[in-house]
Amino acid sequence: MPGWSNGISNESYTSFLLVGFPGLQESRALLVLPFLTLYLVILCANALVIHTVAAQRSLHQPMYLLIALLLVVNICAATTVVPAMLFSFSTRFSRISLARCLVQMFCIYFLIVFDCNILLVMALDRYVAICYPLRYPEIVTGHLLIGLVVLAATRSTCIVAPVVGLASQVHFCHSDVIHHFACEHMALMKLSCGDISLNKTVGLTVRIFNRVLDMLLLGASYSRIIHTAFRISSGGARSKALNTCGSHLLVIFTVYSSTMSSSIVYRVAHTASQDVHNLLSAFYLLLPCLVNPIIYGARTKEIRQHLSTLFQRTQQQTHTEKPQLPSSDREIPG
Repeated sequence: MPGWSNGISNESYTSFLLVGFPGLQESRALLVLPFLTLYLVILCANALVIHTVAAQRSLHQPMYLLIALLLVVNICAATTVVPAMLFSFSTRFSRISLARCLVQMFCIYFLIVFDCNILLVMALDRYVAICYPLRYPEIVTGHLLIGLVVLAATRSTCIVAPVVGLASQVHFCHSDVIHHFACEHMALMKLSCGDISLNKTVGLTVRIFNRVLDMLLLGASYSRIIHTAFRISSGGARSKALNTCGSHLLVIFTVYSSTMSSSIVYRVAHTASQDVHNLLSAFYLLLPCLVNPIIYGARTKEIRQHLSTLFQRTQQQTHTEKPQLPSSDREIPG
């Protein structure tokens, strides 16, 4: 274990100890069961909806494929954080190299931004489907969908790479202990011993610009979508369009409210304990992963129907395969 630096040396730590929820000290092991349970629920819920979309040919349409992609990103985001967190809780310490720390940081923020960009692609898909229904098959083709997803991934990389790149140039000599369960940007920057004003400025500027632009695009798309939906003469079609948009808007609210609330509290509540910041980080990282499959599974009619059919078949198979006891064993003696 490297020694502590006095902050004057030019040397920089190249590995760190991840200590999530430091205020709990020896009680951190008690967090393994709730977070493991949460992780398993996230995996099962997302995988169930993804399997439903993949198995049903009638759901091989852009909207459902984008929903499945969003849920794949949810699984990846949870897997990037939770297994390492559980290992840290179950052992006294979890050491991570600077390179691995930066890779984890990139993956966390890339997946968060990619998640938001997929929501933008879904908004565009719904805009064309509701505002130009007759031209929808002609406009939203498989090639266009792939191109938009690639563009979303490229935009996510361009947003996250400068922040992580600047972090890799910082000297860390105050401590080698990160009071966090993951390599979050601000948690790592607290260990720096040089001027990080550029890092803070770039990080804040990128986040604000990205969020404001996203909200403007989403607001413009869904305001036009809702306006057009109310003008649809068919009551059934209007109800379906509004219900679909309602599901997307719920997911958007969950994703953006969790990330924005965490950012605001992190910068405003300087007196809050590290455990509070850890809890907020877990909240904004894992809440969308848990809520998204529930929203789409419960509110999207086509997915809900196929899930219901799947559960009914499973119950029927369970009853069919259940061994029957001999009649003599089932008789109650007189």
